[in-house]
Amino acid sequence: MEQSVEILLVEDNPDDIELTLNALRSYNLANNVQVLRDGAEALDYMFGHGVYDGRDVNERPKVILLDLKLPKVDGLGVLRKIKQDARTQLIPVVILTSSKEEQDIVESYQLGVNSYICKPVDFEQFIGAIHQIGYYWLLLNQTQ
Repeated sequence: MEQSVEILLVEDNPDDIELTLNALRSYNLANNVQVLRDGAEALDYMFGHGVYDGRDVNERPKVILLDLKLPKVDGLGVLRKIKQDARTQLIPVVILTSSKEEQDIVESYQLGVNSYICKPVDFEQFIGAIHQIGYYWLLLNQTQ
């Protein structure tokens, strides 16, 4: 039997994907991670379209880690669609990006993001940030 996805990681940079997965693994938080590499694929996954047609859309991740700078549909476009749909609007979304642009931060919160985190450049700080994200959203946060 397939386990439900706990973390949906939407990231197009292979190095950031590997770093994030390694950080999650090092704290035993990577058991059920689904990696998607562009915004269109993320929306198809969430709403059961395209190659994900037939996927049980009632199986929702516990948290979505979403980059802003994505191909096809950017992170803000993905966030907008997720937060506008009653089926997905309560899923916690954490923006995990290198952008420190005030406009990106403000717009993300206006669209309903739960947290906005700038990716630390330092490897150890990055690992620590991922650990804190995983610990909080998977273990401490209470969902419906």
